[in-house]
Order: sequence, then structure tokens, then C-alpha cells
Amino acid sequence: MSDLLGKFNTAKDDVTKLPSAPDNSTKLKLYGLFKQSTEGDVTGDKPGMFDFVGGAKYEAWNALKGTSKEQAQQQYIALVEDLKAKA
Repeated sequence: MSDLLGKFNTAKDDVTKLPSAPDNSTKLKLYGLFKQSTEGDVTGDKPGMFDFVGGAKYEAWNALKGTSKEQAQQQYIALVEDLKAKA
């Protein structure tokens, strides 16, 4: 378990060092996976209809409902590794 957490923390740092920013859909996927990895299932109400960014983030996180924190960490690590390989 601690090995997974170590890899997750490394991936979290690596994503900030990418030579170019990922596209918005990838950023939302990273956001959702990060939130699911650190907090579990989405909580709170969905932001109002005029909060487009907040709504998109909520939906990205909510799409992962039921995914374990460990699974989300593995998916986050894999996505960051893929982004690094394409850089």
C-alpha cells in the first residue's frame, strides 16, 4: 500500500512538471481521479448551472463514484505516465 501511495505522490508532482499542459478533458480526468484518490466519493451539492467550471469538475469526480481510492490512484498514476511518455 505504501508503495502505491509513494507512486501516487510522485505522479502528483510529475504532473506539474509536464512540458505542456494537458487538454481540458484530460485535466478534468486528472482532477476527478485525484479527488477520488484523496477523498473518496463526491460529496456536497452540484454547483449551480452558471458555474460551468465547478459543474464540470463535479461531474468528472462524480463519474468515478464507487471507485476505490486505490483504483483511482492506480488510474491517476497510469494517466500521468501516459502523459509523460507523450511529452
